[in-house]
Amino acid sequence: MVIDFHTHAFPDGLAPKAIEVLNAEVAEEARAVLDGTVGDLLRSMDRAGIERSVICSIATAPKQVDSILRWSLSVADDRIIPFASVHPECADVASEVRKIADAGLKGIKLHPQYQAFAVDERRLWPLYEAVADAGLILAFHAGRDIAFPPEDDRAAPRRILKVHRAFPGMRILAAHLGGWQMWDEVAVTLAGTDVYVETSYTFDMGAEEDVGEVLRRHSVERILFGTDSPWRDQGKTLDLVRQAFPDMEAQQSVLGRNAVRLLGV
Repeated sequence: MVIDFHTHAFPDGLAPKAIEVLNAEVAEEARAVLDGTVGDLLRSMDRAGIERSVICSIATAPKQVDSILRWSLSVADDRIIPFASVHPECADVASEVRKIADAGLKGIKLHPQYQAFAVDERRLWPLYEAVADAGLILAFHAGRDIAFPPEDDRAAPRRILKVHRAFPGMRILAAHLGGWQMWDEVAVTLAGTDVYVETSYTFDMGAEEDVGEVLRRHSVERILFGTDSPWRDQGKTLDLVRQAFPDMEAQQSVLGRNAVRLLGV
């Protein structure tokens, strides 16, 4: 089973505008290759031979939290595993986390740049405590972001390490192999810990040499396959990840076995 642990999609009526706005923030080579709908994601999965995808939604304002949860529940099925989101400015973050857990979802996605917080800010502690208590997976955007200035370090690996140390029982996923374009820092902070990382925006962005030390230091049992679809092509990313992990045992772990264990599916 191949599971893409990092995809995005939007409600059909919102997808065209969302893709237009997000494409405008990045260079042409980083623009979406799908239309942003679940239907197009499923067609991409079929072409690539991917059985399941995790859709990571991001609430950029507190008022979006409920609607994201409702939409997530509407698209969840045997192939689509949605992660909802909580905004740090919600009046009662613990209550919002409980709603997500009670609804049966597996995890929550947070994006420090788009949600305007630093990972290790103490005001996030109640949110993290609630996630840990609920047994949910917490997926962070990690490292720099292509749409933000390079000095923006709100999602830096060292900040994620602080949260991991403060909440060692919480299952954390740091996207983009632990920190996009901050892989030297990943190698000396997150690599070798129990934090999960995934492969999106690495091998298909020419970062093979940059992430080599991370791959040497981090357990293959803590690496997941991810593409960041629709911003990257699932099939092409899958081919590159297979090349990066030629050992079949390691490859099977990265492409699906680790995700099955983490998700409990």
